[in-house]
Amino acid sequence: MNESNRMSQRVEQYLALRRAFGFRLSIAGEQLQNFARFADRTDRDKPLTLELALRWAQSSSTGKQTTAARRLLILRPFARYLRTIDPLTEILPKGILGPAQYRPVPHIYTAKEIRALLDAASKLRPRSGLRSHSFGTYLRLLACTGMRPPEPLHLTRADVNFESRSLVVRETKFSKSRIVVLHPTASKALQNYVRIRDGYIKYPRSQAFFLSDNGSAFTHKKAVWAFRYLRRQLGWLRQPGRRLPRLYDLRHTFVCRRLLAWHRDGIDVHTTMPALSTYLGHVKVTDTYWYLTAIPELMITLSRRFERFACGNKEGCHGLD
Repeated sequence: MNESNRMSQRVEQYLALRRAFGFRLSIAGEQLQNFARFADRTDRDKPLTLELALRWAQSSSTGKQTTAARRLLILRPFARYLRTIDPLTEILPKGILGPAQYRPVPHIYTAKEIRALLDAASKLRPRSGLRSHSFGTYLRLLACTGMRPPEPLHLTRADVNFESRSLVVRETKFSKSRIVVLHPTASKALQNYVRIRDGYIKYPRSQAFFLSDNGSAFTHKKAVWAFRYLRRQLGWLRQPGRRLPRLYDLRHTFVCRRLLAWHRDGIDVHTTMPALSTYLGHVKVTDTYWYLTAIPELMITLSRRFERFACGNKEGCHGLD
């Protein structure tokens, strides 16, 4: 049996080639290896066909159509590569299983909800420990910067520069690093946390910026547990057609509130969106638009702004009566 014909061998060659060009392909790599095992088990030494691809895509334990569509989306670049060395490979049609992404309606936090969350965080036990300070400061940083929830917890002490009031966020999604500039009040809050943290922890076991009571890193897993605990304490329930509020929804909230402020100030959003996209660490501006939600305040502000534009009057159309 020719080992070079095995799908697992060809997937490894493909991944090695792509990674040599700087692509991590962590999740995609795992999925492709999963496909290779499936193919070698069910269709050993056979070419990649649409029928094989569909069988694998739809074999997911979730049973969701979007999961199957995402699997096929990951498989398409590999199929194009494989076609160059095996002419019997079939090119997979785009969108044959429908959309690969589903956007559940995010929860856009109100100012009152954020205050309630921060107040509840300040009461986390042990009251005499560091936990409430670490989690509360972490929440404030998410709310005022729109960072992805894991990003602040990957910061080291060296990544926080109080002189320039900035954070260095290293090797996050899409293998990108970026600088996040802080508002003076945010910088001051982090400095206050450092004072409290270093008062509690004399000999830290980690160089992480956010620490637990025992001096180890305050991890994303710990943050998610604390958030879910507070969510129950606050009585936040799932709304019809929506999911429960998440830490990630603070990022959605940041984008919506930022656009709301720009529109209220009469700023041309189309020219400022690239800056916001860079600040958030997005590869494309369209990725930033994904975070927009038609909250009532934003829609009211937009309608009033359009009315002033359409009527050529700062007072809107009623100013022409």
